[in-house]
Amino acid sequence: RSMKQAVYDPENRGHFGLALQSYAHFTSPIRRYPDLSLHRAIKYLLAKEQGHKGNSTETGGWHYSMEEMLQLGQHCSMTERRADEATREVSDWLKCDFMLDQVGNVFKGVISSVTGFGFFVRLDDLFIDGLVHVSSLDNDYYRFDQVGQRLMGESSGQTYRLGDRVEVRVEAVNMDERKIDFSLISSERAPRNVGKTAREK
Repeated sequence: RSMKQAVYDPENRGHFGLALQSYAHFTSPIRRYPDLSLHRAIKYLLAKEQGHKGNSTETGGWHYSMEEMLQLGQHCSMTERRADEATREVSDWLKCDFMLDQVGNVFKGVISSVTGFGFFVRLDDLFIDGLVHVSSLDNDYYRFDQVGQRLMGESSGQTYRLGDRVEVRVEAVNMDERKIDFSLISSERAPRNVGKTAREK
């Protein structure tokens, strides 16, 4: 989700991830309208090579104009984004609905994201994320280190960084905003892999 989202387009742009200069979209089994459109276009071209005339074929081929392909690409891209957003919305609602009965319970998890206003924790096994707001860390004033992806206490030196193991309590669930609030119980520094020096090797 951090990369630029792909769009359906009649122009051959290749595939960056696969390092291909030529690429067409297919899924198997066929389940998307862009796949069906591509099948129709290929069937039309195959029939045309055999001398077929007309915009449609008995095998389901169809001759799309460039304008039609552009409109199809834009429409399919829009509906795919809308479907993805609906899926995430339902998933977030179901997670919040489940956590309503867990308010007050304690879980273990890992810090999955750090921001200036706190850090998000992903619970073990459940894969549900919630926020430990920086205002709930009342033992110090914490500064956000974006490069190190961590919160650093100015007086205590306490740090909370990406990958740290933590224990949290579920404090509140907001169904309208699809948000879950945690409070920190304890934390454990994530181990770092330290490479050997040339002398040790």
